Order: sequence, then C-alpha cells, then structure tokens
Amino acid sequence: MSTTTPYAHAFTSDNVVGASPEIIEAVARAAAGPAAPYGADSITARVRRGLCEIFERDVDVLPVSTGSAANALSLAALTPPWGSVLCHRDSHINHDECGAPEFYTAGAKLVPLPGDNAKIDPEALRAAARHKRGDVHSVEPSVVSITQATETGAVYTLDELHTLGSITKSAGLRLHMDGARFAGAVAALGCTPAEMTWQAGVDLLSFGATKNGTMTTDAVVVFDRSLTPELSFRAKRAGQLASKMRFHAAQLEAYLADGLWLRNATHANAMAARLQEGLKALPGVHLPGIAEANIVFCHLPQHVIEALLSEGYAFYHDRWEQGVVRFVTSFATTLKDVDGLVNAVRRFLP
Repeated sequence: MSTTTPYAHAFTSDNVVGASPEIIEAVARAAAGPAAPYGADSITARVRRGLCEIFERDVDVLPVSTGSAANALSLAALTPPWGSVLCHRDSHINHDECGAPEFYTAGAKLVPLPGDNAKIDPEALRAAARHKRGDVHSVEPSVVSITQATETGAVYTLDELHTLGSITKSAGLRLHMDGARFAGAVAALGCTPAEMTWQAGVDLLSFGATKNGTMTTDAVVVFDRSLTPELSFRAKRAGQLASKMRFHAAQLEAYLADGLWLRNATHANAMAARLQEGLKALPGVHLPGIAEANIVFCHLPQHVIEALLSEGYAFYHDRWEQGVVRFVTSFATTLKDVDGLVNAVRRFLP
C-alpha cells in the first residue's frame, strides 16, 4: 500500500494544482473596501481594457465561474434551438459537459466530426456545414466550435485555423473557440492572440484561465460585440453574473498583468516537452503523437500503470483504450516532478 499523500504526484489534469501567488494576492487586495456590484466595478473595467490590448481590438468580456459555462453560454448565443453545433467528436463539449450546451441552447444538436489529433477535418466540415441547409426536417448547421489546444494536446496551426474559419464563414456559420488551454496554444505557436482568434474568424472565445493559474474564473471574450446584450442576459439567467464580480475580475487582472498568463503556459508546455523526451527514451514506452501543449499521451505496460498508481501517482488511464495513459503538466509542475515520474517509469520497466 502506498503511504503517499493522494495527488502528491498529480498529473491528472492542470486543474488539480493551486493558483498562482499573484492571483491570491489580487483577490486579497480586492477584498479591501466596497466596490460596485455585478461587474460595474473598476477592476472589471480594467480587465476589459487589458483584453482589448492583448487582442488588439475592442472586445467585451464576461467573467464566468467555469469553462463549461463559457462554452454553453457562447453556443447558446450563436445557435437557435433548431440549430446544430459542428464540433470534433472528441471535443470537451461533446464528451465532458453533461449536455450543458444542449441545455443552454434549448435543444440545439451537437454534430460530431472526425479528424486526427482531435482537430476537425476540413473536408468533413465543408460537407457538414452545407448538409440539409434549409431543410425543416433537420437541424440547421449554425456554429462551428473548435478547441485550441485540443483534447489530445495538439494545436491547430494558424493556416489550419484560417482554413476552418474560411469554410465556416463561406457557409454563413458562426465560429466559437473553446480555449480552455488557450494560453498554451499561443505559447506553442509563438503567435499573437489576435492571429489565433478574430483574425481567423472567431466570433466568441471561451478564454480559459483556471487551468493556467486562476482560482475560480474563466471568461467569454466577445469579438462580435453585437452579441454582448444577449450574452449578458443569458449570463444573468444562468446564474453567472456574480454580485461580487470584482473577485473574478481581480483574478483575471493579475492573470494578464506582466504576461503571467503566457509565462505560466510556457512553463507548462516546457514541462510536457521534457516529460515527452524522457518517456521516449525508455524501452517499452510508446508515444502515439507529439505533445505540442501540456498533455502527453503514451502506452504503458499494465504492470507499470499499477505500480505508478500504488506509489501515489495520479493520472487518467484506460479511458481511451487499454494501456493508454494521459499525463498533464501545469504552471506548478517542477523539473523534480517530471524527472521523478520518468525515473519511476524506468524503475518499473523490465
């Protein structure tokens, strides 16, 4: 039996670690004195200005408490109840949100599409975007949702994003980006946030921050500001208009300050790259793909998986197929953590 504290060696996901110290300090500062409620405070206003600078255009921002809320509210603002959301079959909205997109859209249908590395195949999208358009017996294709970085840790290139954006817009559809690991994708590509979003046709972005250092907040970033009034009403109706919004905003302000969001993501990606290189060098370990962000998939012998678990390592396994494990690094992952995992795997191999 292991005597290791549960999650002492946590590679389950990047939401099992704490928050960046800068975030904690910002929340404490926001607690001093009164402030206007429901997002009318000065901190929320500064966050909007900060995001306008980062995205190089006028945007609106709706802080929310979860990424699922950001995704579901965004899709609800873009999709009628008789519409459909074209997404990858392995996307988070399709597998891991308990029907929230369908619930918030009042019944819109998710249409899963194929593609390697959880990236939507352009030709599959081209066909689905025009399938049964105008046919009252079928749902109407309305919005495309892409995930950047994807559920496998892959990252759409700018060319790939522009291709999907072009197909989407030429079909008269809207484009949503699930950016739960948005910062990791920006760091991996070395591009600007603008290049990866509105310049590729994105209308709404689920701006993930919780996995990369904040405590309890993500946000919807609105590039098409005509959508803001509807999103605002939907957020209130969904219980996502926090009365003390300044605490959400304080986290986001600290997250954006001095490039913390990008530093954290760059570190998480670097730890994944180190882990990947360490595992690749071990006999009996097979990596099916290349980690571009902070997620590493690999095949391990079953006895190695069991031995790691017994030593207190936490990670997902056998959710995809027998022997496949997923390791996720974070802004808080250390060199010691990564090298310790690689050495543990080495010890248990024949």
